[in-house]
Order: sequence, then C-alpha cells, then structure tokens
Amino acid sequence: MPFISIRLAGSATKAQKADIVADVTRSMVERLGKNPAAVQIVIEEVSTENYGAGGQLIADRDAPKGDAHAVPGQ
Repeated sequence: MPFISIRLAGSATKAQKADIVADVTRSMVERLGKNPAAVQIVIEEVSTENYGAGGQLIADRDAPKGDAHAVPGQ
C-alpha cells in the first residue's frame, strides 16, 4: 500500500488538494500498477511563518517590499 506525504508551503484550496490527490493516485496506478483504493495520501500545509530557506522565513521572503500603496517618485 503506497503512503504518500505531500508538504506545501502555504495553503491550497480544497479543490486544488482534491486535484492533487486524484493526479497522484492516477500516477501510482499508471506507473506502478497500484490499486487506487490502496493509495493513501496526506497533504500537510506548512505555514510560511514556520518554513525557512536561504536563511530567512518564506513569509518574510515573499512579503511585499515597502509600501504597496506608495506612488513611485513621491
């Protein structure tokens, strides 16, 4: 029985997660001949405040720089 764990930085909608589960299950059936009922998938959403890369939090790396409402040149 395949057990697949997927970790996402941030979040996904329920529909996106359903599509991921369907795609991964289909791949296990097509590539490894697994019974789709036996494919177990867990999706874990990791807050970008709890995940770092390159020495900084992803939340800080992806945050808008400066004032998003500022008018250039003023």
